[in-house]
Amino acid sequence: MTKSVLIKGGHIVTMDDYNSIVWGDVLIRDERIAEISEAVLEPADEVIDARGGAILPGFIQTHIHLCQTLFRGAADDLSLIDWLRKRVWPMEAAHTAGSIRASAQLGIAELIKGGTTCALTMETVRYTEDVLRVVAESGFRATVGKCMMDKGDEVPPELQEQTRASIDESLALIEKWHGESNGRIRCCFAPRFAISCTKELLTEVAELARQHGVMIHTHASENKKECEIVESESGQRNIVYLNSLGVSGSHVVLAHCIHLDTEEMELLTQTKTNVAHCPSSNLKLGSGLARVAEMLARKIPVSLGADGAACNNRLDMFTEMRTAALLQKLAHGPEILPAMRVLQMATIDGARALGLDKEIGSIEIGKRADVIVVDLERLQSSPAPDVVSALVYSAQPADVRITIIDGHVVMRDGELMTMNEATVLADAKREAARLRERAGM
Repeated sequence: MTKSVLIKGGHIVTMDDYNSIVWGDVLIRDERIAEISEAVLEPADEVIDARGGAILPGFIQTHIHLCQTLFRGAADDLSLIDWLRKRVWPMEAAHTAGSIRASAQLGIAELIKGGTTCALTMETVRYTEDVLRVVAESGFRATVGKCMMDKGDEVPPELQEQTRASIDESLALIEKWHGESNGRIRCCFAPRFAISCTKELLTEVAELARQHGVMIHTHASENKKECEIVESESGQRNIVYLNSLGVSGSHVVLAHCIHLDTEEMELLTQTKTNVAHCPSSNLKLGSGLARVAEMLARKIPVSLGADGAACNNRLDMFTEMRTAALLQKLAHGPEILPAMRVLQMATIDGARALGLDKEIGSIEIGKRADVIVVDLERLQSSPAPDVVSALVYSAQPADVRITIIDGHVVMRDGELMTMNEATVLADAKREAARLRERAGM
């Protein structure tokens, strides 16, 4: 296995505290960044030519559903509650270990080829260990949670859990997998959202997450109907309700957070609770426009995610960066959310949301080497007088030349190194057809 990698001759977009951009080389040794300089003289086992490209930290997506990658194109043009009840829940209920594995492989392959090196994922109720095995085999970095659902209307029997069993299974996964693969794999609690979880489950999850030092990943205030249901059942606004049960804090990532009032915004600020903004998903489901500019002004930590392929339909951070910026500019003017700020959301802010900013999210000596090289000499990104502008507004997934995770090259010039793309595609096609048949679609 390659012990050292030298990336030569690119614009190094470090994403450090000063947003430094320098031209030169990056040396990776023993899975970490060992040197950054204009010319590294030390020999390396592998040399990568980055001329004409940008060297930057891999993207970190803070809201993904790998289990839904096989649902791509099968749940379009529906609002959230109908999308869940009519398509996504029936398809999740029809999953087998084989289809979950194929779905995770397809999703991770797409993420790696598009420059995403780390993700926070919420899976379905069953077969989460099969996703964890794919993460381990692929060399991907992920924090994975088993979906928790112990209440809810029109939920298929296969997704209905008993409270104790749901918690015990989540705990077993955490105890077995959290910290595996040299820390590359982590586990979290992933209650789906307030309307599919009992108060008892959410309260115990809040306590256990703190006891075990793990994250909580859930959805919140994505859809107006969802918010109305929570308020009718609890008598409180969604964020207020979750906070009252202990589901808040710097170890919590809430996906979406579109429909918030001032009190809820203030609670997020006070508790330092993280928001995962998923602009393409919010647009496609017609969920609304998250007030990201206001959140950032209030010092609410916001990062980015593509959500799942069932509601996006691609897992592409370039699209999410561009869309996040354009939406806020439409609402607040062109000066809002400049390119560098969006790139921070896609890299170091994602690392902070996952509690990994001491390890990944920027190119700095001593950090783990999750690094990508993006070609900026393509038709759609040339000329590129401003590297960050080109990355955020022009670049595409196919422009990623190299993806490195934990110091190991996992994609080179479009070829996956740890997965066989033809096999991944064949497995996905076969398993998706079988899944749709089982789901009656």
